[in-house]
Amino acid sequence: MRTSVLSKVANYVQRHDMLPSGTQVVVGVSGGPDSLCLLHVLWRLRDELGIGLHVATLDHGLRPESADEVRFVADFAQKLGLPVTTGRRDVTALATERKLGLEEAARQARYAFLAEVAFETGATHIAVGHNADDQVETVLMHFLRGAGLAGLRGMLPVTPLGEYHLPEPLKRPLTLVRPLLNIPRREIEAYCREQGLKPRFDRSNLDTTFFRNRLRHEVIPLLEGISPRLRERVLNMADVLAADYEVLREQLNSAWERVVRDESAGQVIIGRGEWLKLPLSLQRAVIRRAVWQLRGNLRDVSFLHVDSAVWVGRDGKTGSQATLPAGLILRVEYDSLIVAPAGEMPAPPDWPLLWGAEPLTVPDEGVLPLPGSDWVLVTERTGAPLTADVLTDPWTAALNIPRGAEMILRGRRPGDRFAPQGMGGHHQKVSDFMINAKIPAWLRDHIPLLVVNGEIAWVAGFRVGEHFTITGRAEDYLLARFIGSAR
Repeated sequence: MRTSVLSKVANYVQRHDMLPSGTQVVVGVSGGPDSLCLLHVLWRLRDELGIGLHVATLDHGLRPESADEVRFVADFAQKLGLPVTTGRRDVTALATERKLGLEEAARQARYAFLAEVAFETGATHIAVGHNADDQVETVLMHFLRGAGLAGLRGMLPVTPLGEYHLPEPLKRPLTLVRPLLNIPRREIEAYCREQGLKPRFDRSNLDTTFFRNRLRHEVIPLLEGISPRLRERVLNMADVLAADYEVLREQLNSAWERVVRDESAGQVIIGRGEWLKLPLSLQRAVIRRAVWQLRGNLRDVSFLHVDSAVWVGRDGKTGSQATLPAGLILRVEYDSLIVAPAGEMPAPPDWPLLWGAEPLTVPDEGVLPLPGSDWVLVTERTGAPLTADVLTDPWTAALNIPRGAEMILRGRRPGDRFAPQGMGGHHQKVSDFMINAKIPAWLRDHIPLLVVNGEIAWVAGFRVGEHFTITGRAEDYLLARFIGSAR
């Protein structure tokens, strides 16, 4: 006879395309009602769904009876004719080592163990027993912590495990699924009774010093006295917000492509002008994603951190900083925001850097101030012999440029090429030249390029172009000199 729980799970799995036919699944089982029900239901549905099952159970080392529970799960799996892998982790030591609460340390240990079993068995999916009541508790926990849409949507039926910010990167992609997420706890317990299952009872679930347990046993019953349909309404809200979040994520992906100039393991550089045009929601989302790019094992990025960074990014002057979690800061530059580790965020060198995106027209003779800087570019026409200071000063160049040539000063652009002096007129990408010259990545967009009639004549501070080099005694050449406050 097909029970209500069995039908609900089958429909839920199919609706979310959770376990395609042929999928090999690691089922995480603790021995409690939820995971025991999950295993038994998937075992009954395995032929209908066309899936293979492997049981995994972990002893967290937190209670004396936990080893007995692992043996109980192993015996149950063998009675069903299913392969099983057992493991043990010292969660208390892990919590101390990583400076985590016990709940978070246990979560990390559990998912890392399940991932290991999946890698060893060739499985692509991991199934866990979270139910509808767990979802209500999760949403309320995130609400009390001040989460945004990503938290208030709660747990998802299908999630890439890589999004869970585990300390160690996954060896290959794995998918986490929750087939019981629409089943209330009371129906799960009823299913266990109907099927003669005898789950183990974890007494730590009564310990109200744990945040989730206090919500479950004290807060939710109190709220249900005010709103009897609380659970149903919270579940509906989570479902609505999960759909809304997908819209926001699409917008964020598009915005990220537009505003991020450089991203690496060490920093994220955001174009400030483009970022300022975004609505506040996306400004916050970009900062939050930048933090996660650099600190993938973080679970929560607080509203206060993000909001402070947003307002510094909006109103701060060049050099202003905002503190972000996990040792990161946001630093304001003239036309960019840099998110990087605090100890690795260098102050800009005292160079004539370009902080604006617009090209500057260079006079044939005259003074050109650099926006946002104390530096100026002085140009003059001369035929005087080249002196030692001209030849050795990186910020001075003698250039063979005809009068009346169109000259602009700008930063590099995609596709820029340059024929450096001494290379026989051979061109190379400006980006490659800057890498070879060991110019820090975050400075490369700000190095001034003197462009003459569309050709790069000088990468200021580093090299003159081959075609603009003075050979012999010139009767008339352009002397270009950057002068700053300290020069």
